[in-house]
Amino acid sequence: MDDNLTFISSSEEETYSLGETIGELVEAGQIILLSGDLGAGKTVLAQGICAGLGVLEDVTSPTFNLINEYEGDLTVYHMDLYRLEKEEELYDLAIEEYLESDGVVIIEWPDLVYDLLPPDFIYIKINTLAEEEREISLEGEGENSLTLLERLEEYVDFRY
Repeated sequence: MDDNLTFISSSEEETYSLGETIGELVEAGQIILLSGDLGAGKTVLAQGICAGLGVLEDVTSPTFNLINEYEGDLTVYHMDLYRLEKEEELYDLAIEEYLESDGVVIIEWPDLVYDLLPPDFIYIKINTLAEEEREISLEGEGENSLTLLERLEEYVDFRY
């Protein structure tokens, strides 16, 4: 098992399904970083993760709120840091408390947060290949994240 996986998704439904499987397999305390251009599918993947965790409410991009909190099998903290310009702004959000929580933390636009991350997280990069097609690369850092990738490799069938 490598410390990364790459999937090709040919639709929003497949991207959502990948997220749902991640949500079903994820453990408490997992940090998931989502990177990709606007419209690449970060929020669709986050919606799938939340569905896999049993979240019943609508999951929306937290662009204006910065953090949305959802209750499912685990608490999900869904963050969108797109509008932040300086690392100092993260402290106003008390981000370290979220990163140390027993919930699942999903961070869209994670560039500012790297210096604050614990040593265990998953970085997911979504590249747009065509109108509906996406390349979704997952890289794990740390024992729990590598275990999640190993388990994910067994369950998802649109790998390339």
